[in-house]
Amino acid sequence: MAWQNANMSTHNTAPHRFPWHCILITGASAGIGEALALACAAPGMTLHLGARNASRLAAVATQCRVLGAEVEERIIDVRDRDAMVAWIKGAGRLDLVIANAGIGAGSDDGLPESAAQVREVLAINLEGALNTALPAMEMLKNQAIAPNGLRGTIATIASIAAFVPGPGAATYCAAKAALDRWTIATAPFARNLGLQLTSVCPGYVRTPLTAGNRFPMPGLMDAGPAAEIILRGVAAGKRRVAFPWWVAMLARIVGSLPPVISTWILSRPPGKQKMAVD
Repeated sequence: MAWQNANMSTHNTAPHRFPWHCILITGASAGIGEALALACAAPGMTLHLGARNASRLAAVATQCRVLGAEVEERIIDVRDRDAMVAWIKGAGRLDLVIANAGIGAGSDDGLPESAAQVREVLAINLEGALNTALPAMEMLKNQAIAPNGLRGTIATIASIAAFVPGPGAATYCAAKAALDRWTIATAPFARNLGLQLTSVCPGYVRTPLTAGNRFPMPGLMDAGPAAEIILRGVAAGKRRVAFPWWVAMLARIVGSLPPVISTWILSRPPGKQKMAVD
């Protein structure tokens, strides 16, 4: 009853497909983040959407409002730890937090990534995800238990790249591997606090991050269907959502080979394009 009274203004009887009413998503202005926001947008849903690109975020927010959701926009950089803490703590009750913001970069000239690029990819894809998940855990663990038996859910968007040591995207693979392992390993202890942690490992999804890839992308899918798979898996309480299943299986097989063999296989196609780092 206390949970219902505290959230009566937000948790109404309007129909929607998922067991959450208040959701926070980083990197919501494009790609998977945009698709997740649109998939969750419905009457009775409150969305807290964050990104760095103001115009794209505003466009996504407008579409979500048309679909009936209440939307709070926040122009924010996940590398800013203090800003992330303030945003998450100031959002009110959150049923689901999705640490989605990330960048894709690698090396396509046969040379190692620059030091600046390595640090940038780690700062956004790993540190930025933790800047989302850690304050979310601190806040959600003090919330009342919802009808689904949880105080809250946190999903981190890793990648099937977490399963392989790809020379063409070494830091990207490393960041996603660390994020996946942290999420999976932390999940049992988080559950003791009434929290669900889910690591999401998508394969190739058609987004601005993959648009510049110059190599075959097996299992490539649009962002909309990917978002549906992610949300259904998280709603089902899965600890890891990895898809397409056959791409995940192949990645695990290649990743389990001796390093000299796996890196030789993965270095055959071109890598990701380098990024411009100031």
